Amino acid sequence: MIDVLIIGGGIAGMEAACTLHDLGFETLILEKEKQLGGHLRNWDTLFPTKRKASEVLEHYVKEIQQRGITVYLNTDVTSVKKQEDGTFELNTGREVQFKTKTVLMTTGYALFNAERKEEYGYKIYDNVITSADLEKILQTAKGELRSPSGNSIQSVAFVHCVGSRDEKSGNHYCSNVCCVTGVKQAIKMRQLLPEAQVFNFYMDLRMYGSGFEEMYREAQEQWHVQFIRGRLSEVAETIDKRLQLKAEDTLSARPLRMHVDLLVLLVGMESNKAAADFAQSCNLACAPSRFVQPKDFHIESNKTNVEGLFTAGTAIAPLSVFDTVNHAKAAALSVSEYLKKNN
Repeated sequence: MIDVLIIGGGIAGMEAACTLHDLGFETLILEKEKQLGGHLRNWDTLFPTKRKASEVLEHYVKEIQQRGITVYLNTDVTSVKKQEDGTFELNTGREVQFKTKTVLMTTGYALFNAERKEEYGYKIYDNVITSADLEKILQTAKGELRSPSGNSIQSVAFVHCVGSRDEKSGNHYCSNVCCVTGVKQAIKMRQLLPEAQVFNFYMDLRMYGSGFEEMYREAQEQWHVQFIRGRLSEVAETIDKRLQLKAEDTLSARPLRMHVDLLVLLVGMESNKAAADFAQSCNLACAPSRFVQPKDFHIESNKTNVEGLFTAGTAIAPLSVFDTVNHAKAAALSVSEYLKKNN
């Protein structure tokens, strides 16, 4: 029987697997996608250092391979059931069954579907994209950067809190990393398009992490990114594929109208379907946000209400890569303590 079965091969799952292996436990990763990495595969650079995300991904994949940790790809877990003896039985879409002493959920998050905010025109107008779309564009950008419609880019607008802190979308929480992502991407656009104007529409900026406030100052002082406190009310497309924005500058209490060549929606994080499926199959408690509810946020944030079932990373809430790695290390220690007490 396996000591630890990790559901999810993103950065939290890989970090936890490496730490548990080094502590002497047999560990196995089940990943629903065809390769490891989760959302990290889709990011260009990481804040606040602007390090290439691919470097971090390559590091973890190499560590997994060097340790010989078993990984099952294209394996979707359909149910987690606790047995009378305290062990767990997991069923997968491949009709393969696993038995394990403990389960560590590192199932990550889902990106908010910006189509739900119809007023912003995502998937309606060519030149409205999400922050995730922009990361993919930046990963492969060569030469002059142009809008999806093929036009040159003279002006770009970013919209913060799309799908977060929003009554209409049903997500009342802050997604934690959208503000700094908007700052990072705004700087990148000014670097690639030095003649372009770049605007950020925000509710209020939450630069909570080390180096984040410094990036915000850099964006203003060095790259002349313009930050406008206000929310967009309407987006419309002109005949030449430009975008007309209507908004209110809430600091000056004045209506505002402008035209831009590219609109970037900073989409937040949501709990993914896996958490809901597992909650149903093994009575796992979820918070009102629909993320997994930790047993105790301050003292036992890796434990759940189901003994022997642990969690790490963005399965519990929106987190940065830095916080996710640290949370995964802590999860490995919690699992280790449990196994030592119950063996």
